[in-house]
Amino acid sequence: MTQTRVLTGITTSGTPHLGNYVGAIRPAVAASLTPGVESFYFLADLHALIKVQEPARVQRSTLEIAAAWLACGLDPAKVWFYRQSEIVEIPELSWFLTCVAGKGILNRAHAYKAAVDKNRAEGEDDDAAITAGLFMYPVLMSADILVFNAHKVPVGRDQIQHIEMARDFAQRFNHLYGEHFVLPEAQIEEAVATLPGLDGRKMSKSYDNTIPLFAPREQLKKLIYSIVTDSRAPGEPKSTEGSALFQIYQAFASADETAAMRQAFADGIAWGEAKQALFERIDREIAPLREKYEALMAQPEKIEAILIDGARRVRERYAVASMKKLREAVGLRDLSQASGAAAAETETRRALPVFKQYREADGRFYFKLADGDRVLVQSQGFASPKDAGQLIAALKSGRSDLDALLAAAEPLQPAQREEAAAALAAIVQAEAQAEAAKVGAAT
Repeated sequence: MTQTRVLTGITTSGTPHLGNYVGAIRPAVAASLTPGVESFYFLADLHALIKVQEPARVQRSTLEIAAAWLACGLDPAKVWFYRQSEIVEIPELSWFLTCVAGKGILNRAHAYKAAVDKNRAEGEDDDAAITAGLFMYPVLMSADILVFNAHKVPVGRDQIQHIEMARDFAQRFNHLYGEHFVLPEAQIEEAVATLPGLDGRKMSKSYDNTIPLFAPREQLKKLIYSIVTDSRAPGEPKSTEGSALFQIYQAFASADETAAMRQAFADGIAWGEAKQALFERIDREIAPLREKYEALMAQPEKIEAILIDGARRVRERYAVASMKKLREAVGLRDLSQASGAAAAETETRRALPVFKQYREADGRFYFKLADGDRVLVQSQGFASPKDAGQLIAALKSGRSDLDALLAAAEPLQPAQREEAAAALAAIVQAEAQAEAAKVGAAT
């Protein structure tokens, strides 16, 4: 049975803080132990170059983040753990995808649009100080995912658009060159905790309000004691609603501990006493991890060896073979093997009926089965491109039949049904032949 491949990227542009630990590291390490799941965790150092032009900072951040994940329990013997830049197939695939990606789609990417809007608000040219790296970020992210044909990608809601783009690029590639890519799905973690920072806003490097995950014990205590609270005196009841101190405590405490602290707030616990309790609760969980982290940071060569080995193994297992097939698919082939078969393949592909997907003004997604300029089957509308894409993939592979196609289509006359049946049979046969040819080439 095929395992579900789940992929997570970590941008190497800063020092891990408590918010990263609660919102990403701790739940991801726990998820990596789930039966039936094959987990990929990578350090996105190529992505870091988009916003960080300080080489030493990128290097230091990569070291700190790798050490943090390992100290928190990520086991490189049970997951794929690697540095993005070591997978040379990723930038190669990124170019393949660039050649099928629609610029109009990239124009709508949230990060790019936000940068353009900022320039307009400041009276600057739309693209002032915007790099091609920022503009092409979604394509590189798509390559991260598709090179391993990941099924699920845990992301926040602000990243869903990037997963939809990856699906779109994969569908376009599959349409041109055959079924090579799994269409990934966004995995939204609704219960992921978002920690407030020292000033009550979301803990973020952008706000300079973070508590470093592995700050020394005394620094951790000092930072916790600097968390902003209100002026209510000891003995005066305090509200847990909107309290940064209580929210951070809750993220580390058990249900019983949280209930006890909630009661303490109602009973008027002094802020100093509450901060001391928070410090002790966090330090109890982090102290043993801090010890492992400091030991790893003292042995950077050990971390380097782990990342190099992880990249080597995952390339051998997936990336090298995948890119060999993709190079063959797009025509980057051994010239000594050129023959009339290549021309025949091209002619066959041209002659075959094809499925074409598109989106209408009503916001719904459609497909049609066309033979040249003639539309043989017109689908009804789908709520999402995933639903339409999955049906097309099943039809082309033979996993679904003519009845499934007709059930999703506008009504056909008997003669049209016969044409549709013949067209579908031709597509299934061609797909099976193409797959057999790939298997033969690989062996």
